[in-house]
Amino acid sequence: MTCQYADEFDPGRAVARIRALLGEPLPTQGPSVVEEDPLTGERVKETGAGFVLARLWQSRDLTGVYGEEWNAVVRSADLRAEEVARELARRWGPPRRVAMHGAMFRHQAGEPLPPLHQALCDADDYGDLTVWGPVQEGPGGADRWVGISVGHSDGDAPLVLMGAVSDREITEVAGEPR
Repeated sequence: MTCQYADEFDPGRAVARIRALLGEPLPTQGPSVVEEDPLTGERVKETGAGFVLARLWQSRDLTGVYGEEWNAVVRSADLRAEEVARELARRWGPPRRVAMHGAMFRHQAGEPLPPLHQALCDADDYGDLTVWGPVQEGPGGADRWVGISVGHSDGDAPLVLMGAVSDREITEVAGEPR
């Protein structure tokens, strides 16, 4: 299963993608490996120490999009994330919110981050995470944590709905940079 683009969106397909990620073996250490779309060069998946990230959906390119049209694209991305969250909440119960501002500040200051947060920041995905877990759907019933977020790297780049699976609890990175 690959990323869904622009108006193409099926929340069931996004949930199936997350469930597939839950079944993937996760490395316990080592550098992250980024998979890019061969046509666009965009990051579509990253696997690293204890995690895997994958794009579930991305909006159209936002070059020349302003004002109300911009707001509509943002609302559309948020609604897609809410659809996926509702489906996952049916499966695993209510989620919790994990803010990314602490990780963003530390990343901008060049401070070390947990591998999952580092990967999100490297992808310019500073959107707060909606998180479930632990869920026992990893290989052999292992505990996993699942998160989704909507990120946006710059003014013209598409909005991205990202799915994250981790074998470690997904928590907030505390405070301001040192």
